[in-house]
Amino acid sequence: MLQNPENTLFVRAAPPLLVLTEAPVHDALPPLGPTDADGEVPRCEGWGIVPRLTLCVVDGPGDHGTMIPSLAAPVLGDGDLADWCEDAERAGGAVVISLPTPLPPHPDLPTLTHPGTARGGFVPLLV
Repeated sequence: MLQNPENTLFVRAAPPLLVLTEAPVHDALPPLGPTDADGEVPRCEGWGIVPRLTLCVVDGPGDHGTMIPSLAAPVLGDGDLADWCEDAERAGGAVVISLPTPLPPHPDLPTLTHPGTARGGFVPLLV
């Protein structure tokens, strides 16, 4: 299924974040759990990501997955989508955060990643 780029936000961070709102995969992703003692976000088992400039693919188990027209989606932080893709390659994946509601005009990352509301986790690169 195609994710509306207006409901997508690429965030340059370590590791990089991919924030999806009203995504077709929201219910299929696991609830976003708290970080572990090392600050690591739990891994989404069975999921993978292919970060590319024109199309980003988030592939899940079975028939679950979504494609994002990347160039049409905003990037938060210094740099552009090419930088975000390089960040994801270096990190071996990205943290995918899915929210059931629209993205607020001025996203606040701690609020977006609050357990109980968000779903997702670290999604490794697909090879």
